Amino acid sequence: MTKVVGLTGGIASGKSTVSQMLSQVGLPIVDADQVAHCLQRPGQLGLTELVDQFGRGILTPDCHLNRKVLGKMAFSDAGVRHQLNTIMQPLIRETIMDQLAAFKKQDIPFVILDAPLLFEQGYDQECDLIVVVSVSHDRQVHRLISRNGYSKPVAEQRIAAQWPLAKKVRQADVVINNDGSLDELRRQVAKVVDYLRAE
Repeated sequence: MTKVVGLTGGIASGKSTVSQMLSQVGLPIVDADQVAHCLQRPGQLGLTELVDQFGRGILTPDCHLNRKVLGKMAFSDAGVRHQLNTIMQPLIRETIMDQLAAFKKQDIPFVILDAPLLFEQGYDQECDLIVVVSVSHDRQVHRLISRNGYSKPVAEQRIAAQWPLAKKVRQADVVINNDGSLDELRRQVAKVVDYLRAE
């Protein structure tokens, strides 16, 4: 029987790095962000519905989604964020459930469900084990400023738009702390992999 391992964290917590490490050791990944990006390509239903809702101002000159523009709108207005989720989340869920079903049909021992909104969208109900990547608030802010070029207020706004990391940590089966070095992160991920393979 295939076990679903939910992987989540906060923005700039290092969840994507952990997901890459798990993929590198051969664990299959269902990536909610990748699913969303595919649905938002030109000609796809997600992008068509977003343009219907928000207008052509969210497009680049070559008719791709301008993520910066839409992100700015969504993170500065809870109403826009709600509309965005109302459009995208049912489409994302359908694709994710199809991908999980395909892995289960192959009877693969474990599949990683990498989802930023794991709890917010109820995917935790589909998981046998939940791994949360945690990081201090100060480090989150610093990473967003250095990685994304955000101002401190914008970085704080992006963090505040999500569930508090502490709330996610309380509901985790396994917590990976990413306040240390990359080597420390690798060691923690290796322990998770060892734990899964011993199951």
